[in-house]
Amino acid sequence: MDLFLMAFVVALVFSSIGFKKYVWFISIGYGFSVAAIGIAFLIAARAYLEPATIAACLLFVVYGLRLGGYLAIRELKSSSYNAKMKTEIKSGTDMSLVAKCGIWVSAALLYAAETAPVAFRLSAHVGTDALLIVGMLVSVAGLVVESMADAQKNDAKKVNPRRFVDTGLYRIVRCPNYFGEMLFWTGVFVGGLPVYHGVGQWLVALLGYVGIIYVMFGGARRLELRQDRTYGDDPAYQRYVRTTPIMIPLVPLYSVKKYAWLVA
Repeated sequence: MDLFLMAFVVALVFSSIGFKKYVWFISIGYGFSVAAIGIAFLIAARAYLEPATIAACLLFVVYGLRLGGYLAIRELKSSSYNAKMKTEIKSGTDMSLVAKCGIWVSAALLYAAETAPVAFRLSAHVGTDALLIVGMLVSVAGLVVESMADAQKNDAKKVNPRRFVDTGLYRIVRCPNYFGEMLFWTGVFVGGLPVYHGVGQWLVALLGYVGIIYVMFGGARRLELRQDRTYGDDPAYQRYVRTTPIMIPLVPLYSVKKYAWLVA
């Protein structure tokens, strides 16, 4: 089976958890789909793997298990998070089966497209090159940033659950976890640059990369609107949002809430 098609099928299977709770299509199902795709690549391409391509697949496994596990623990064990999210995210109980299937299929397609650079490399039997190494280093940096950001936010909320987080990585960017996510997938996309062949592969790789960047900015907008409602009267929060970039360190973009087209 073509590796990209296989990734799509794997993502359909693992993201189907969203039929229990629709937001899981794009949260828990996302993380575990990426991990499962990495494992599927290792099995399907085992005859022509090299150390660097093994590492590229393992990055998907580590990334997906970390993200999926983190989100699952938060969903299942954090009563305060669930209580808050009940007022922020629709339950989806009134969503039609057709609508759920639309989210399911489009999400699985995005996950397959995000991982496509590695699928195309393995399908072409292309081993190690400089851009693969550079891309993996960028992805590792993104994984570290995202993991640190989640841990720092958890620690800060344990100390003061009613205050916004502006410590650690949050001192330099308001959404360091989303920034780490973008770094990770930037590395994946860059690592595939030497192997994209034809318009089709370029379009798929760009769909995956641009798609996840859009989703991250959409998530940042949703978070900004939620934090404005919660902390908007706090002068310290107002100073924080005026002086700290929302998505990318040192880039003076401080708000995305006016961009209504960022719906994710």
